[in-house]
Amino acid sequence: MLKVFRYLNAKEWCMAAVSLIFVVGQVWLDLKMPDYMEEITTLVRTEGSAMGEILKVGGYMMLCALGSFAGAVVVGYIASRISASFSQRLRSMLFNKVVSFSMEEINRFSTPSLITRSTNDITQVQMFIVISLQLVLKAPLTAAWAITKISGKGYEWSVATGAGVLLVLLTVTSLMLFVVPKFRKMQLLTDNITRVTRENLTGLRVVRAYNAERYQDAKFERANRELTDTQLFTSRAMVVMMPVMSVVMSGLPLAIYWVGAHMIDAAGLTLTAAGVPEKLGVFADMVVFSQYAMLVIMSFMMLIMMFFMLPRAAVSAKRINDVLDTKPVITDGALTEGKPGVAGELTFNNVSFKYPGAADYVRENISFTARRGETVAFIGATGSGKTTLVNLIPRFYDATEGEVLVDGVNVKDYTLEALRGKIGYVPQQAVLFKGTVETNVAFGERSGGSFAAGEAERAVRIAQGTEFVEKMEGGLGAAIAQGGANISGGQKQRLAIARAVCRKPEIYIFDDSFSALDYKTDRALRSALKKETAGVTALIVAQRIGTIMDADLIIVIDDGQIAGKGTHSQLLKDCAVYREIAMSQLSEEELVS
Repeated sequence: MLKVFRYLNAKEWCMAAVSLIFVVGQVWLDLKMPDYMEEITTLVRTEGSAMGEILKVGGYMMLCALGSFAGAVVVGYIASRISASFSQRLRSMLFNKVVSFSMEEINRFSTPSLITRSTNDITQVQMFIVISLQLVLKAPLTAAWAITKISGKGYEWSVATGAGVLLVLLTVTSLMLFVVPKFRKMQLLTDNITRVTRENLTGLRVVRAYNAERYQDAKFERANRELTDTQLFTSRAMVVMMPVMSVVMSGLPLAIYWVGAHMIDAAGLTLTAAGVPEKLGVFADMVVFSQYAMLVIMSFMMLIMMFFMLPRAAVSAKRINDVLDTKPVITDGALTEGKPGVAGELTFNNVSFKYPGAADYVRENISFTARRGETVAFIGATGSGKTTLVNLIPRFYDATEGEVLVDGVNVKDYTLEALRGKIGYVPQQAVLFKGTVETNVAFGERSGGSFAAGEAERAVRIAQGTEFVEKMEGGLGAAIAQGGANISGGQKQRLAIARAVCRKPEIYIFDDSFSALDYKTDRALRSALKKETAGVTALIVAQRIGTIMDADLIIVIDDGQIAGKGTHSQLLKDCAVYREIAMSQLSEEELVS
């Protein structure tokens, strides 16, 4: 838990120190009030006491109460400021850390878990900071100070107070042994319900199309019930504290007054050295002791409030630290430029890859070169490894063996920003963000500067999106919903392609990016790309022969290895796998031509 506090900055530590000063003042004022109560008790029971003296002491007591209230307000304000700024920083740090993760780290934590850690876990830590800054010093200081004030005023009362404190401590310890493991489980169950909810919302169309609402409801109810049962267990366990505290809070004053009554009765008419009846002294001590004893118990109640929150906050802090302490597998190199004279050239040298923790390679001994201006295509059965192969170029994963060269330099030697600035990447699943057509097309930053006016319009035209964009209300300024939910799959793909074109990269990666386009649009788009982006290297992953048959080099992937490479006509003659794919898609006339 303490490890997460290393992210507090100097200003926040100073504010915490100031709040502790106010806490000490607040405790001092709280502990002065019983002393004034003792004076008032003595004055009231002493014959000849003037009302003015009683009101004067009562006024001091009122000032102490107001001062304590003002101190509590200041401490609460400071605690809120510290917790809010700290949680804001933690959220930013978590977001930036997650953005730096490779797919390996993302898959290790899972997306729902990362969302929960960035929201619910930080909220738990924030709430704990607010409470702890107000109570972490006040509670033990009040208890210790009050005990010193009542020491020597009667061992019988001290025994009664100690018994009450011991009962509270035993109850808290027993509860913690049972409840802390459940708090840990609760965070995992929160991750699970986030995952189920996210899956249901993102796959809502499929759920409805297959009439799977009942199945999804049942799955959500299972996750919801498991989380609810765990929360009920922890809540019921914690509720036990309230009866215990009620017994102690009610029983302790009763015990003190019962003991005091016997002590007063035993004192008789004995006088003190000052001539004050001993009964009066015992009575005043009893009133003061009961006040201090209640402060001791209240201090332990405040500590218990922290115990309520500490287990969950500790688990949340650990989960946050797990993310922040994770060292990304993929790190920055130092270079920003490749070798001169080989711009746009891509080379795979005996590249092999296996997923982290896997025993077997999924891609082995892949070698080829794509020179500037060439189009290299990859084709093969579903799951043969085409997407994994191109994902090694922008370093979504790193090659296990061999090397991937861009502009004659190993991709591991580039800074990630420089490397990805050379690439225009269009993924299998077109991803659009909430905004407008223009903000989605002119997305991010381009290597060498920002986007000039009119470039988004040009990119949309090349991607064959002008017709549908002009029909949208606002044109380039038309609104795009989150995930592009308000446009079709083919339109999303064209805008995703336009986004890559707008960057004017050295290398294009089209990962099955034409699958939602009709043949006419597909051919028109590829013709426009070839004309408008001449001299740029293009890598195309495709399932359709018609999309890649004009490529300068076609690489056939089968079971993670290269089954053949060459032009369309060469592969029809020499590669059985390619010929089988072609025969399943093209007519005999198209094959001959």
